Amino acid sequence: MSYTINRLITDADFETVDARTRKALMDGGFGVLTEIDVKATMKKKLDKDMDDYRILGACSPTMAWEAIKIEPRVGAMLPCNVILRSVEGGVEVSAINAPASMSAIDNAELIAVASQVNEMLKAVVASI
Repeated sequence: MSYTINRLITDADFETVDARTRKALMDGGFGVLTEIDVKATMKKKLDKDMDDYRILGACSPTMAWEAIKIEPRVGAMLPCNVILRSVEGGVEVSAINAPASMSAIDNAELIAVASQVNEMLKAVVASI
């Protein structure tokens, strides 16, 4: 099982894919709680250059509520990260495979919620 859901976007630049991703997340029931510009951070902290790379911390409040009710410490593994990175041929969007992420927790009820989140994320990635 892959730990991410991936899609290569070839018809748009990085910032356009970022905007499309944020809209797809919102339309799919997610909000972006955090954002890390990895490229800028590596330049600032290590004086290293790299291609565009951004991490969006996405959350579906409804699904987070369900997960926290089932497993109160699951917040240590939230939010669902979605990365955007420049690659040869376009911009790759990768979202966490939620069941793979949650497999460290031995709780079938939580995995069922993670599977629902996964279907939501698959739809988001497909719609970008």
